[in-house]
Amino acid sequence: MRGLSFLLLFCFTISAVAALKCYVCSSTTTNEKCNQNTQTCQAPLDTCMTTVDISGNIKAIVKQCASAATCAGAAASASVDSNGNGNKVTCCSTQLCNVNGASTVRPHTLLLALPLCILSVFRLIGG
Repeated sequence: MRGLSFLLLFCFTISAVAALKCYVCSSTTTNEKCNQNTQTCQAPLDTCMTTVDISGNIKAIVKQCASAATCAGAAASASVDSNGNGNKVTCCSTQLCNVNGASTVRPHTLLLALPLCILSVFRLIGG
């Protein structure tokens, strides 16, 4: 039974093992310049947030660690007009997911480990 408890604890904490890393920059004009620095996010910052402000030919990109609630709020209030001016906010929560300034689809570590954990639990219970 002790092994089962350890396995369950491992399965539920596996995603907390690796701290989230995001690309960070302050008001750069290109994505390439922005992707030169990374930061390990500290709790409660669990999301990579990218803000792109466009005004005519001027573009400013900001990438940072944020809380999921802060990023979702900023994304909800962001808007771009018919001329392409305004701001766009994207949020993601996997390692270095803000590389291109848009949310990317990458499998989450916990989702990859979950089937293995479930099968292991059934093996321990059944046999």
